Amino acid sequence: MTQSNGMTSMERVLTTLGFKEPDRVPWFPLLTMTGARELGLSIREYFSSGKNVAEGQLRMWAKYGHDCLYAFFYAPVEIEAWGGEVIYAEDGPPNSGEPFLSNPEEIPGLEPPQIEESPCLLKVLDAIEKMKREAGDEVPIIGVVMSPFSLPVMQMGFDRYLDLLSERPDLFRRLMEVNEAFTVSWANAQLNAGAVAICYFDPVSSSTIVPRKLFLETGFPVARRTISRIKGPVAVHFASGRCLSLLDDLAETGALIAGVSAEESLRELKRASRGRLTLLGNLNGLEMRRWSSRQAEDEVKKAISAGGPGGGFILSDNHGEIPWQVSDEILFAMRDAVRTWGRYPLDWIG
Repeated sequence: MTQSNGMTSMERVLTTLGFKEPDRVPWFPLLTMTGARELGLSIREYFSSGKNVAEGQLRMWAKYGHDCLYAFFYAPVEIEAWGGEVIYAEDGPPNSGEPFLSNPEEIPGLEPPQIEESPCLLKVLDAIEKMKREAGDEVPIIGVVMSPFSLPVMQMGFDRYLDLLSERPDLFRRLMEVNEAFTVSWANAQLNAGAVAICYFDPVSSSTIVPRKLFLETGFPVARRTISRIKGPVAVHFASGRCLSLLDDLAETGALIAGVSAEESLRELKRASRGRLTLLGNLNGLEMRRWSSRQAEDEVKKAISAGGPGGGFILSDNHGEIPWQVSDEILFAMRDAVRTWGRYPLDWIG
């Protein structure tokens, strides 16, 4: 997948992370379920083995010509490791079922799952190892963890978790201790398997969900402690949540990349983050399902105009997962638009 001028995806991404302009804007369509379509499998069948996911990722990389392999299976794979339920859909991402932590008083006795004893997590590691063997160092493989601060939404439910935050600081601290240990272990296991970076999904920390003051008291110290123990580069992704007001804080966590929302100005985000954080985003994945090819090109061009100059920008969707309903036609239109409008120098920008 090396481009004609000789720059690999890895070189392209490392250049933009250094706030320099590579040959073109790196493109990360964060494809997950689309791999099932590529292999002619149901979503449940596709995620049943690491071999399927590795093959799907490698096929899509060859087909769409993008700049990453994505080791994300589905959000509740970690809940599955804790013994929780996963609910599958025919045309959407698997979701967590009934929260397994129904009584907060169970938190003091909670222990993190052991990765080597969790078949669902071992499938992910198997996929990473297979992708690494095939792709080598030509393309970054991105591992994924749920942040310790956001994971409790699936562990215990949103309402119970918000109550815990406001009413039981002792149990909150204990839950973070357990979750941080798990997140660090899980992130480093993926890095050891061949991932080169970790996407740290933390939607609850976004200013869409909690005010910055509460974030500084809770999600921020959790992120700073956790990221400092992850032995590789980290991208903090707010899964469509707003983060402009948090960028100064985010830079202090040790993260290198921020996944940003379509609900905020990419131009303002770029100004606020310049030289400190690379931006990942911010195409609207939900709207993408209804785009025409022409609109896909226009949206890519608009994002590159706002985020691309000077490097420090990776084009992606704003949520961290391309919806099942996004067609090949639109993915090809985005690919072609990146190749047309993302080539440096961006002389067409006025």
